[in-house]
Amino acid sequence: MILTRERLGAAIFTGFCVFGLCAGGRPLSGQVPAPSISPTPIAVPTPQPGNLPVEPPPVAPNFEAPVRPMPSPDRVGVDLSNQLSLSIDQAIEMALKNNNNIDVARNNLQINQWNLKAARGVYDPLATSQDYYESATTPTASAIGGAVNGSVTQQRFQTTNTLSGYSPWQGGQYSAEFDNSRTTTSNTNSFLNPQFPSILTFNYTQPLFRNRSIDQNRHQILIARKNVSITDSQFRQEAITTVNQVEQAYWNLVFALRNLQVQIDALKQARAQLESNQRQVERGVLAPIDIVQAQGQLATFEQNVYTAQETVTRNENTLKTLLLPDRTAAEWSQPITPVSPITLEAPHVPLEAAQADALKNRPELEQLDLNLDINKIDERYYRNQTKPQIDLFGTSTSQGLAGTLTPAGIARGTVPPVLVGGDRQSLANLLAYKFPTYRAGVTISLPLGNHVAKANLGRTLVEGDRLQNQRAQEEETIESEVRNAVQALRSAEARLNAAVAARVAAEEIYASEQRQFRAGTTTLFLVLQRQTELITARGNELQAQTALNQAISEFHRATGTTLTTNNIEVTPGAQVEKK
Repeated sequence: MILTRERLGAAIFTGFCVFGLCAGGRPLSGQVPAPSISPTPIAVPTPQPGNLPVEPPPVAPNFEAPVRPMPSPDRVGVDLSNQLSLSIDQAIEMALKNNNNIDVARNNLQINQWNLKAARGVYDPLATSQDYYESATTPTASAIGGAVNGSVTQQRFQTTNTLSGYSPWQGGQYSAEFDNSRTTTSNTNSFLNPQFPSILTFNYTQPLFRNRSIDQNRHQILIARKNVSITDSQFRQEAITTVNQVEQAYWNLVFALRNLQVQIDALKQARAQLESNQRQVERGVLAPIDIVQAQGQLATFEQNVYTAQETVTRNENTLKTLLLPDRTAAEWSQPITPVSPITLEAPHVPLEAAQADALKNRPELEQLDLNLDINKIDERYYRNQTKPQIDLFGTSTSQGLAGTLTPAGIARGTVPPVLVGGDRQSLANLLAYKFPTYRAGVTISLPLGNHVAKANLGRTLVEGDRLQNQRAQEEETIESEVRNAVQALRSAEARLNAAVAARVAAEEIYASEQRQFRAGTTTLFLVLQRQTELITARGNELQAQTALNQAISEFHRATGTTLTTNNIEVTPGAQVEKK
């Protein structure tokens, strides 16, 4: 005979009445009666069996639990009929192409490349030209001045061309100026009218102490070059960060989708259990309350499905934010289906090798080294500025002159033939250096106290110490991250092995509990509990698989090998290519 809940309750109820604890024989106020001192025992009335119910009333005899429909697979904003199959490599490639952070880092690199080009442009020669016509009437009170009616009028067409700039060697400066004009005058004493004077002048200034080894121009160029290297390193760092974020988001989505499937399978099992309980209640094998328990389990699993569904949407949107260029991309309406298999083996790299890779490859250390290089450039420049400024200069001038003889010039006969002619004769005299002028000298500049240069040098030295301290601190941070990453790899691998064993055990226990329940040797409560434990074990296994793959991604980031591991190359043109 199968012992049902009703029969068990009846047996307990009868037992209580036998001991006088049921209605009619229960002690007042729940107290145990004191032993009697009367020599004559008091007779206790025995209830008649015919007055007792055969079985207690069943719990919830009329309970009906309509089966709720399965949760809808539809999710907000996506068309499930238009799936986007995506491997991890494809996701990384899309992110490197479309990610906004990558674009910002690329823009920063390009800006600094243009800054370097602008800094080098200081050595571009500057060409200027000035052309003008001038008429000047000057009052003259002397007959020697050749005045007519008390004044002399001079008209001139002037052309001035200048080429100047800085020398990239030793901090020199140069200039070359060519003046050419056509001049007419009303001066009666002039021997040539019109005249064609021309002048060619060369100037060069060479620093001997301050600004010779390094000056402001070279200082800016060196810093601009280092800034390009820094932004190039930052660009690679952003690429590493983006790849790591994509990998983390990708595996989170994989877990969310697989966990959703686990929750759906659990819901289906709960529905099957409910239907089985309903059939057994109809045959009188189970009490109606067992339907209530199964219905409660079913509702719990249904909530888990909706929660897992929301997690899928959140993780999918996180991944899309990394992959897509803007909110108008067509892929926003496509659900992503990850197709890359889970990695179940962790890389086994000794701690010492991982530390060496990190110190060699981490962009953060490279950027600090570049900042230290900039600091050394600043120190070199400001130390040079503390020196006295002594400049050597030289000037060379050649003049040319020619013109048309006036009656006064013909009468005097003192104008040499080399000065008679037009503009061509004047240029010939100029180029032949017939009338040269030379000048050479030294310019000395001694700023008294020179506190500005000394203060800049002092600040630079302190800045160097600060950068050294920052590098030591960054090395410690990297050391900690590498150690944590290696430990996370080992722990994740061990956790996965344990999760697999726990899931296998939970499956066997659940199957055994079901067999016992069908044989009538266990309760529905234990069956439902084993089912819950199995769902938890399956979820833990999925989480352990995800944690292992995320730990592998974090290990590559910590050691600075993310790009090489994924066969990604950063080209000089601020582009990233996946081989």
